[in-house]
Amino acid sequence: MAEWQRVLHERSLSTLRQLVEKFGAQHFPDLERLQQAVDNFEFRISPPMVDLIKEPGDPIWRQYVPDLQELDVVEGVLDSLGEDADSPVPNITHRYPDRALFLVSPVCATYCRFCTRRRKVGDPEKIPMSQFESAFRYLEEHTEIRDVIMSGGDPLLLNDRRLAVILTRLRSIPHIQIIRIGSRIPCHLPERITPELCALLKRFHPLFINTHFNHPDELTPAAVAALGMLADAGIPLGCQTVLLKGVNDTPAVMMELMHRLLMARVRPYYIYMADQVAGAEHFRTSVQTGIEIMQALRGWTSGLAIPYFVIDAPGGGGKIPILPEYVESMNEDEVVLRNFRGERYVYRQPREEGGVLDLKKPRRRAAKGPKRRTA
Repeated sequence: MAEWQRVLHERSLSTLRQLVEKFGAQHFPDLERLQQAVDNFEFRISPPMVDLIKEPGDPIWRQYVPDLQELDVVEGVLDSLGEDADSPVPNITHRYPDRALFLVSPVCATYCRFCTRRRKVGDPEKIPMSQFESAFRYLEEHTEIRDVIMSGGDPLLLNDRRLAVILTRLRSIPHIQIIRIGSRIPCHLPERITPELCALLKRFHPLFINTHFNHPDELTPAAVAALGMLADAGIPLGCQTVLLKGVNDTPAVMMELMHRLLMARVRPYYIYMADQVAGAEHFRTSVQTGIEIMQALRGWTSGLAIPYFVIDAPGGGGKIPILPEYVESMNEDEVVLRNFRGERYVYRQPREEGGVLDLKKPRRRAAKGPKRRTA
């Protein structure tokens, strides 16, 4: 057993009894009902996340400790993004024209209580590792697919040998240009990021990793070191953050998170609205909260620190960007704009005459010189 596997198996919290022993029975007044939440969705908190919990109810606790609110289902649905409807073969979701999602692992180091795939993550029967061949055949037959996103579960919980087999097979498909891996391992189990893993991944460029941090505290020294190892292996790193009530739903927290990501050589990529998934409705904020956060970022900090704010449309509509409104009015002559300070500016439209764009130059004034005397 590798060291990272030993750390995960021996030091994680994975039962309510362990939670009670660690934090005290007073924080779990109804264990019988709370067990229902655990039965509904896998539970494990990796050692780095356990160590980050400062007190019950803090942003780290809220993300990973089971809560009775998970049993309150109002508008949530199991497959909120309609992924199963776009799954032509097991483990593949093909929604966008030139890319496909490939689920390669059923397990995670830590199970996020807001997980979109909580209907299947943690269950090897629902993400079957014995049915990869049909997935590979689908990818081989569909030449329009140029970009494959490996997800799960967490792909980096596979051992190096299994990862090498999957990556080698993907790289053997001529029309697949880009391989992406979605992983929370740099956050949840940085011990997994070893020199051997980095050397393995480096063999399959162009390869990208989108990781997932939701709070500045998650960027521990160990996590930053792990991210640095991946970056040094030439792997471009992005971050997909989820907007979560009580975790990162203020401009100050989100600004700090974006800054610390950049310092760790990670480009903020997306901020997602929390999905309408059954069991995770208590994490949802209003869309206006997200817009206000984007307004607090745009113009007030580096453009490198500004991700896309998106809603992954319920029912399978895909990612839809949500932007603050900076255009106040627009006609054929001009566009009236509002900048990040709320100040108005006018941009003149180019004129078209006879179907030809007429970019009129300003008249050049004659240079002034001494007046000539006339005879």
